[in-house]
Amino acid sequence: MEQQKVEMWIAQNSKMLPAAKLPILRDMLAKLPDEKFIYLQSVEYKDPTTLLIISILIGELGVDRFMLGQAGMGVLKLITGGGCGIWWIVDMINIQDMTKEANYKALCDALAIQGINIY
Repeated sequence: MEQQKVEMWIAQNSKMLPAAKLPILRDMLAKLPDEKFIYLQSVEYKDPTTLLIISILIGELGVDRFMLGQAGMGVLKLITGGGCGIWWIVDMINIQDMTKEANYKALCDALAIQGINIY
């Protein structure tokens, strides 16, 4: 894929993905055939800022965990009232990083379906 196309994609999606994984992703995208690029655009990312706001407002109910696809943790958080508030505070601190990691995993899974492994 063209370097300019790679840099443009990275610039558009860098806030949704972990910063530590961007160099690896940049190298992998440079080797990606152009016809596979459409699969990158089909991945839906969750916004870390939106999840932070949700975590602050209704995180004690586990909604943030449900939105990340962690239903079991969401149920536990709902039953315990956010772990008596402690788990809720920890999640407020970590939710943006967890969201970026979930987005990266979704990207890797979408590419793995196409036979491209970036782990």
